[in-house]
Amino acid sequence: MYTPYPTERSRAIGERVEAFVRDVVTQYEQDPRCGSHGPSDELMHEMRALARAQGVLTPHILADGDHLSQLETAAVLKRSGISPLGPVALNTMAPDEGNMYLLGKVASAEQKTLFLDPLVSGQARSAFFMTEPALEGGAGSDPGMLMTSATPQGDGWVINGRKMFITGADGAEVGIVMARTSEANDPKTRATMFLVKLPNPAVRTERVIDTIDSSMPGGHAVVMLDNLYVPNAHVLGQVHEGFHYAQVRLSPARLSHCMRWFGSTARAHEIASRYATHRKAFGKPLIDHEGVGFMLADNLIDLQQAALMIDWCAKIIDEGSLATAESSMTKVAVSEALFRVADRCVQVMGGLGVSGDTIVEQVFREIRAFRIYDGPTEVHKWSLAKKIKRETLLKEQA
Repeated sequence: MYTPYPTERSRAIGERVEAFVRDVVTQYEQDPRCGSHGPSDELMHEMRALARAQGVLTPHILADGDHLSQLETAAVLKRSGISPLGPVALNTMAPDEGNMYLLGKVASAEQKTLFLDPLVSGQARSAFFMTEPALEGGAGSDPGMLMTSATPQGDGWVINGRKMFITGADGAEVGIVMARTSEANDPKTRATMFLVKLPNPAVRTERVIDTIDSSMPGGHAVVMLDNLYVPNAHVLGQVHEGFHYAQVRLSPARLSHCMRWFGSTARAHEIASRYATHRKAFGKPLIDHEGVGFMLADNLIDLQQAALMIDWCAKIIDEGSLATAESSMTKVAVSEALFRVADRCVQVMGGLGVSGDTIVEQVFREIRAFRIYDGPTEVHKWSLAKKIKRETLLKEQA
């Protein structure tokens, strides 16, 4: 159900990654250091030390600093996700993977040394401070509602605001903060990205939210930014260009979520298939009952379509496009397909499927959350519908 490797170097990396995840990482899946807010930093560093020793840490970024193409990255990250812990162990997990991509594209040489290098080495984690409390009117799927503000002061900026669902904030050492830099009376919201070394007394975690998913270190936090001072040297890129840089990060980061969760869901299908092949009921293996066998056949179809959709979008990005619409289509198609697969796996396995004895139950929870983060399905469809309307009207006017 995996598409062929696009290059020989991606094959060499991907095969080593898959072997490491299956042979080493899966042994940690029942580790008590995997908590409701994700694996502990102690566990993360233990696994990363093993990955570093075997030469598979941060496998999508090469020794010379070059980045695999998106199509090559897809081949590798699909396999890193074979265990929910795989991306954590290999340093391909969100938000770090997306943040590394953004910093590699936009950061200055000095900023790369200070903020990017510790991430690539796997020594530090990061957080992307964008989403704000919905009930306070803050930004979520609509970035134009951004309330966190940055005000010029001396040789830098002072940032104030409240962020919510900030993945990995608790324990992060690198922060990318999105803040509004347009005047309050400006009808057009303009934003800027700021780089912050953490911990910082002006960045206070109020609480880590209990959520349905549990794969990302640090969980998802509510964070108060209270008179946070950032020097001009730590502005990422240009002032007022934050929304543009968010688009640079958005499509590849959205797509890499699809890659990682494809791997986990494919593994859940493997587990359910083995169970159905060996578990007998009413005189024959479960897989020989059409009600079960057909569910697994549907899984195979959904997984193959998801794999192809991921690779299609990766090629579009590799051609130089921001792939905004293509990544929206892929995120919807893949998240919905993988959820169907995970749901069937739970159903096939019955009581065992809802237990913590295998990763199937966790994969189901993670994929359910995936249908919301990086843009709910409905928001992507709404955006695509706007595109359809716009293009239809343009054709009529031509």
